[in-house]
Amino acid sequence: MIFFKLHGFLHIIEGMHGLIHLIGRLPLRYLQSVGAFLGLLTYWFSPKDKALILENLSYVHKLYNLQVSPKEVAKSAGKMLTDSLWIWQHPQEALKKTELIHWDVVENAMAEGKGLLMLTPHLGAFEMIPRVLAEYFPATIIYKPAKQTWLNDLIEKGRAHPRMNFVPANMQGVRQIARALVRGEAVGILPDQVPGNGEGVWAPFFGKPAYTAVLPAKIALKNNIPTIVFSAIRQPHGSGWSVVAQRMTEPFQSDPVAAATQLNHFLEQVIIQNPEQYLWMYKRYKHPAGAPLPPSG
Repeated sequence: MIFFKLHGFLHIIEGMHGLIHLIGRLPLRYLQSVGAFLGLLTYWFSPKDKALILENLSYVHKLYNLQVSPKEVAKSAGKMLTDSLWIWQHPQEALKKTELIHWDVVENAMAEGKGLLMLTPHLGAFEMIPRVLAEYFPATIIYKPAKQTWLNDLIEKGRAHPRMNFVPANMQGVRQIARALVRGEAVGILPDQVPGNGEGVWAPFFGKPAYTAVLPAKIALKNNIPTIVFSAIRQPHGSGWSVVAQRMTEPFQSDPVAAATQLNHFLEQVIIQNPEQYLWMYKRYKHPAGAPLPPSG
């Protein structure tokens, strides 16, 4: 996630929780300007991150003939970090700044009584999505804890909500997700996060094989759970975000590779609507230790 990408900034503020709190108290518009500057610094002074952005955007251009500004992508990555800091410190004000689009899709899905699988790719202010959903129904979200204890504490404190239950990405977390679905509740997964060995298959993502989680399809197939991809699109000048709900109407196929291919294709369609706000700085195509080699050609 973005917290692991802005290495220099995080190294400076490690242990300086008072500074983090102070930064988070800035008005959203100014804080996003700080985030944009941090993102540009990373782009200018981290050759690896710059090369990663350019490489990932080349796949988008090749497949969809889209020209996406790498500098805008870098600025958006920085805003993703500062948006999260602001949301954590201003949860009620953040809700007031959030517009809900196609919310009837969510209400209709929950009315089916099977629970809800919510997929939130690294797009826009994705930290806003579970907080919005928790205003309407309980949500259990699976995530990978940060390796740095201080950072993990910061994230968990910022995400705390009586109707949000964040569970680790392991068998215990999967069992808690299963129980939540039995209760007819919502569960959340980052569908574009690289899974560990044995937890994914290789499937094309913007035309290049990416190790893709099989858990979303397994969950959806078990009891025909409605699946919705959410995005929180950042609006200009610190005015807030638009949370958009888009339901996957085509059932997942039973073959894991075919299902993962379906998932990635749907995510592509969501991402290309606002490509500059996707986290192209993320190593989406890395090869997890122990996983089989990706298909050639």
